[in-house]
Formats: sequence, C-alpha cells, structure tokens
Amino acid sequence: MRTSTRLLRTAVTVALAALIAVLGSGAGPAAARPPAAASPVAATAPDGARVVAARQVASRQVDLTVDSPALGTTAQVRLLTPDGWRPGDGRHWPTLWLLHGCCGDYTSWTAMTDVANIPQLRRVLVVMPEAGNTGFYSDWLGDDGSGRAPGWETFHLRELLPILDASYGGGPDRTVAGLSMGGFGALSYAARHPGMFRAAASYSGVADPLETPGGPQNIAAIAAGEGADADALWGDPVTDRAVWAAHDPYTLAPALLRLPVFLSCGDGVAGPYDPPGATSAYETLFLAENQHLAGRLTALGDRRLTTDFYGHGTHSWPYWQRELHRSLPMLLRAMGVSEV
Repeated sequence: MRTSTRLLRTAVTVALAALIAVLGSGAGPAAARPPAAASPVAATAPDGARVVAARQVASRQVDLTVDSPALGTTAQVRLLTPDGWRPGDGRHWPTLWLLHGCCGDYTSWTAMTDVANIPQLRRVLVVMPEAGNTGFYSDWLGDDGSGRAPGWETFHLRELLPILDASYGGGPDRTVAGLSMGGFGALSYAARHPGMFRAAASYSGVADPLETPGGPQNIAAIAAGEGADADALWGDPVTDRAVWAAHDPYTLAPALLRLPVFLSCGDGVAGPYDPPGATSAYETLFLAENQHLAGRLTALGDRRLTTDFYGHGTHSWPYWQRELHRSLPMLLRAMGVSEV
C-alpha cells in the first residue's frame, strides 16, 4: 500500500513538473510566443532574384527579404499565411495580392486594418509586397530619386510571383486588390497580364491617370511630394502619352472585361468615419476617375463589374477596411474559396 502511494506521489510530482515546464516555456495555448527567425527556402526567379531572409513577425505573419535585380536592392514582402501553411512543402493555396498606397509599405494592411483577423482569409495566402512610396507598380523610365530606375512591376510579377509559387505556397487561383496607388496597381496588373489574376478590386484607386482635368497633375504632385521626378515614371503625359496609356486602367478597359472587377470610392466630403468638415481632394478626383472607368466598362458590355460609390467619405483607412470586407465575397469566389 505504501509502495503504491509513493509511486502515485512520484507520478503526480513528475506530471506537475512537466506541466510547469510547459507553461513556463510559453508553449501553452494562451501564451504568446515571441517572433522567431525562419529559414528562407531556396528558390530563385529567372533573373536571379532570391529570398535572402525570412522572419516570423507575428502569428501567421512572415516577412521575406528579397534580393531583386529589377530594383537593384532588397525589398520586403509580408505574407499572411493560411492555417496549415508550411514553406517549401509543395502545397499551393488560393492567393490574394493586397497592395499598399502611396507613402505606405508592406506592413500597412496588417497595421491599419483587421485583415489578419478575417476568418475566411485563414484559407488564403495573402501577399503584401513593398512597392516604394510612389512606385506606382511600374517599371520606371528614369531615376526615381534613389539613383536608379526601379522595376517594381518586374519585381512583383517576374521575380516575386514565381518565387512564391515555387516555394511559399502561391497558387494559380490568384486575385489582386489595393487602395489608392495600390488600387491603380491592382487594375493595371490585372489588365496588363491576362490570366495572371482572376479578379481585381480597387479602393479609392487611381483608375484613370490620364483623366483631365487633374489626372496627370495629381501623379506629378504625388511624385514630387516624395522627392521624385514625375517624368521619370512614364515620361511626359503629352509626348509620352503611349507609355501612360499602356498603364492606364481606363485605356486598358477592354482587357478588364474578362474578369470580375470591384470599384469603390467616396466623394471626398466628411462621412461616417470622419470629423465634421473634413474634405479630401484626392478622393473627389479619384471618384471622377472611377466613374469614368465604370462608365467605359459598362459601355463595353461588362456584366461582372461591381461598384460601390458610397457617397460621403474621405481618403482614409476606415473606408478601405470596410471596402475590403465588401469586396471579399467576390474575391473569394474568384479564388474558389467558400465564404463560410
């Protein structure tokens, strides 16, 4: 009897010690684990671009550092990973590219919205790449102020995309969305690269940079505000009009007819998320551009266009978070992901 009691006490002591060790290590379900280093997976793009560092920065969030010949430097990419994701395991996931706007970066969407907490996106790989303060998702004609002509479009679609598809779970069921400059990027990328994306969503996006009055002047003002030469982007809007047109979603509208498109914008007047009296000239201009594009798509017979020109609202994050949620059913359907 005494032997049995001693054995029982010993077993309990061992079990308690193991439990304390687990809780003390932070391995319990309620404990927060610190970010950990992750090893980059060996994969290179055709031009030699490669991931040189990977770091787990939060739950389901991995930051990659990519050495990019197209940029002549390294650039950052944040991945919001689906449940069960493992780099290099050969599995391919539905993939949403989520593009930031002017003066933002690859952390903007996770810092400013609830994207990391959307349940449906736990089945989707979300790609949030760096795009420069005013990179405009384009290969620049000249020096952007950094001493080089960066190739943002090449970096994203010819370097990063194949690396992600090869080693980080990217898949062909791919959609793209973005805000402001990133809204332009979503529309321009989808139109310029047929078959690459299955749907595009633009929130307060630059939908027609050649729109007059105001479109070219707006691009010039944005570039100048960040110390860049606007003519180094697509050249002069008059003498190099063909280059501008080759990136302009309005001009490229026929190429957008083959996929679902979501356009949203406010009118630049204080709305439900603004202080009284707030205004936004950007939003007012972008509403005109988006209405111009929507009108052309409709005239061309587009039957998959969705617009949410919601009236009062400025150029600000609460609206873009809301519009991400409003466009999500369309994006999920295009990726073959159920809404529940």
